[in-house]
Amino acid sequence: MTRIIAFANQKGGVGKTTTAVNLAAALAQAPRKVLLVDIDPQGNATMGAGVDKRALENSVTEVLLGECAPRDALLATAEGYDLLPGNGDLTAVEIQLMDAAGREGKLKAALAALDGNHYDYILIDCPPSLSLLTLNALAAADGVIVPMQCEYYALEGLSALIETIEALKHKLNPRLEIFGVVRTMFDVRNNLANAVSAELTQHFGDLVFRSIIPRNVRLAEAPSHGRSIVGYDKGSRGGIAYLGLAGEIIRREKQHKETA
Repeated sequence: MTRIIAFANQKGGVGKTTTAVNLAAALAQAPRKVLLVDIDPQGNATMGAGVDKRALENSVTEVLLGECAPRDALLATAEGYDLLPGNGDLTAVEIQLMDAAGREGKLKAALAALDGNHYDYILIDCPPSLSLLTLNALAAADGVIVPMQCEYYALEGLSALIETIEALKHKLNPRLEIFGVVRTMFDVRNNLANAVSAELTQHFGDLVFRSIIPRNVRLAEAPSHGRSIVGYDKGSRGGIAYLGLAGEIIRREKQHKETA
């Protein structure tokens, strides 16, 4: 069964795209069959996958507008996962779909049409806002992974996001659940980060992944080469952290299936 995971946080700059791209590569090494979907108009996940967002013939925009079949927009990446790319054209999608019937379900329908590809994981990189694009991702997903920095307002923001997801669960997608919280850009020397991290695990318990993504120079360099950290330097601290997170996600899946 395909597991569809949206990466969401209404706050920008928290490592959301970095986590989506690097987990796609890490899970592909597991090996799992993975599709990364970029529905952020910034197109950073597309660029991070080594694809020029300005040179796309078909993208998730055409798919959502019904102008091409999902299969015709898929691209294979050098790191073993498939990509449904996105770029700035996505800004037009929200305007064009504003009055469309079932506008929140367009991505869900598109992904259902890819059933024959037998993906183990479909990872969706969302915009840093609760837009129509994000609603499409949350309507299609089984679960949400929330990347967050351990800083002063983080817990308040996370609580608000969880409330939003709970509301959407009742109105839009009964299957939707918080799959986990990932601590990103973590500096162990920072006392505030350590204090917030401890409070986070105290409040949210097993929802918080044990794997912690550190601040890491190699991790920051990888996107400029169009690579994930797994492809660029998997022996770095960032590479080891994302491989560990992929292993943790796979173990959670096994536990979920055993208890289901």
